[in-house]
Amino acid sequence: MRQKRLGDILIASGAITQQELDEALKHKKPGERIGETLISQGYITQQDVINSLQQQLGIDYIDLTKTQIDASMSRYIPKQLAQDNAIVPVRVSGGNLFLAMADPLNFMALEQAKTTSKLSIIPMIAKKEAVEHAINVLYGNVSATEAMAQMRAEAGFTADEVDAAEPGGNEAVEGPTIRLVNSIFNRALDENSSDIHIEPVGDHMDIRMRIDGRLHKTLEIPKDLIDPVISRIKVMARMNIVERRIPQDGRIDYKDRDGSPVNMRVNTLPTIYGEKIVVRILGRNQRMLTREGIGLVFDEDNEKLNRLLANTSGVIMLVGPTGSGKTSTMFTLLQELINEQINVVTLEDPVEYNIPGATQVQINEKVGLTFASGLRAILRQDPDIICVGEIRDGETAEIAMRAAITGHLVFTTIHTEDAVSAIDRLKDMGVEPYLISAGLRGIISQRLLRRVCGHCRTEYTPDARLLALPGINAYPGRKYYHGAGCDQCFHTGYRGRIGVFEILLMNDELRRCITGNVDKQTFREAAQRTARYTTMLQHADQLAEKGITTVEEICRTIMVTD
Repeated sequence: MRQKRLGDILIASGAITQQELDEALKHKKPGERIGETLISQGYITQQDVINSLQQQLGIDYIDLTKTQIDASMSRYIPKQLAQDNAIVPVRVSGGNLFLAMADPLNFMALEQAKTTSKLSIIPMIAKKEAVEHAINVLYGNVSATEAMAQMRAEAGFTADEVDAAEPGGNEAVEGPTIRLVNSIFNRALDENSSDIHIEPVGDHMDIRMRIDGRLHKTLEIPKDLIDPVISRIKVMARMNIVERRIPQDGRIDYKDRDGSPVNMRVNTLPTIYGEKIVVRILGRNQRMLTREGIGLVFDEDNEKLNRLLANTSGVIMLVGPTGSGKTSTMFTLLQELINEQINVVTLEDPVEYNIPGATQVQINEKVGLTFASGLRAILRQDPDIICVGEIRDGETAEIAMRAAITGHLVFTTIHTEDAVSAIDRLKDMGVEPYLISAGLRGIISQRLLRRVCGHCRTEYTPDARLLALPGINAYPGRKYYHGAGCDQCFHTGYRGRIGVFEILLMNDELRRCITGNVDKQTFREAAQRTARYTTMLQHADQLAEKGITTVEEICRTIMVTD
């Protein structure tokens, strides 16, 4: 096996030709392995490499998402060696260490693993993403387990220990409670989680993480270790660790493994079993704040947005439930407008993204800085563009509308089901119809749908009852796709999420409908007739038709009301 190179193996198996290999070698970057080059150039897939190695060398494939790796395996391969070479120990049998590898022809890694473990190495091939995930799980669980064992061994941890280090500091000098909490946070960041739920449930505490919109249990902490963990998080969030009877809010400035800052919003809630903590991870994917990154993939939507952003005054409202991506969309559009010639001021609770060139203000209701009072103050700061994080009351809504009428461009969000319902919500808050009609320029409503995994996407036939729902264009011969489940998506069939939108542009006909207090159905018909209004369900169905999401995901996420 040592004398064979991957290129020769792929040619022998018929996966590539000599010409394709020679062409790939011309584009190979320094330090890049030839398999990575061939995949990036589109000559082969990762599955082609797996099949060729199995066929030519007899190397077994292992599905790590179906494999439970015992925490004791971490003692054979150090974490840094595993991360540097994309290898993870799986099991030991008869003096042999079975090693899952993204590249089983990495002989340097094999030699290092043999020297470190003092065992014979039997390589097994696994997909790179699955190996990376297994490394995070194995060593993350080990760190948490070791920290819990040390906490019990010491059995004398104090309030001083939970405040002994900076968030995300050096594990070598941290106490066990700090290492345990940091391991939880690091695991959440590795999994690209949006929220961490830390909840007592009787005789233990569950750690659950929201990944792609769904909660997954990742760790269980014994009852006798709950109090120091909660105290540590409250200290990090600058909360009162003694007060356990009322909810508290706080904020943590954490550091990722690479030292980059991560902002976390923390909330505690007293329950019958003790305090539950939810940690919201904010603004970590700021590099994804582009139209394509948030899911604006239809030309029609982008054309409507261009028309909206051409306005120099008026209210642009983003609507949807909590967690639907409204803030990300708002700041994506805001970044397109910011330049040194305009004054942009934001009013947020909390500040989720750091926007260069904008003046960002954090709401503090304890000292009287509310959205309404803050908005009044902003209007005296000579703003060109105002961003109000959320409209929560009629006073804030009315001030925003009046600001728009007097020549300011205002971005804001509100919680409603769809674009048309946002107008009724403003009226319910007490805003006069003439103000809404004069100030409103457009409404963007959105949700987040899970994407079909690109590695296991396959054609299928959805349930006939779902296809009969209004809005699903079930024409004869249409093809439908879903994820069959694989080790790339951990057998969920989905990987990542995409936004789905409906954009309503105001015109004279719709303004007359607002002042005339017509019902929602009449307003919707006028919008479809005069403003090229396309519902969110229709846009979602187009995503399903392209194989980006599934009919089941559409029905789960978008409320069908027609």
